[in-house]
Amino acid sequence: MHLPGVNTPQFEHCRDKFEQRSQPVPPVYQPEVAAEAIHWAAHHRRREVYVGIPTVYTIWGNKVAPWLAERYLARTAVSSQLSDVPKRDGRPDNLFDPPPADPGAHGPYDDRAHARSLQLWATKHRRALLGAAAGTLAAAGAAASRVSS
Repeated sequence: MHLPGVNTPQFEHCRDKFEQRSQPVPPVYQPEVAAEAIHWAAHHRRREVYVGIPTVYTIWGNKVAPWLAERYLARTAVSSQLSDVPKRDGRPDNLFDPPPADPGAHGPYDDRAHARSLQLWATKHRRALLGAAAGTLAAAGAAASRVSS
C-alpha cells in the first residue's frame, strides 16, 4: 500500500523540535480514503495499490529518475511538512505516554483534505476503464478503415 499525506491526529501529538506545527505533505487526503484503499486491497488480491496521483508520481519518479526525486526531496521535504501555524505551548506529546483522550481519526487539516482519490477510483475500476479504452480504440480503428476505403 502506497499512501499520500493523510490527515490524522499524529500531527497534534508527535514530539518534534520545530516551532511550527507539523503537517502531512500536501495534497492531503482524509483517513477514510486510506481505509477504503486498504479494505479494497485486502479483498482483491492486489500486491500494491497507489492512492493519489502524487503517490504515483513519487513511486514512478523514483523508479525512472531516482536522482531527480532525491534532489527534489532534499530541497522541499522539511518545509513541506511544516505549517505556518505555531505549535501550542505545553501541548502533550506521545513519546512516552499516549495522548489524553481519544483523538479520533481526523487531524487538524479537514479544510484541505480530499475526501476522494480519482486515482484510487481508477484502480478499483481498471477493468471497466481498460474495456472502455479497448472499445474506443476498436471504434476509432473501424472508423479510420472506413474513411480510408
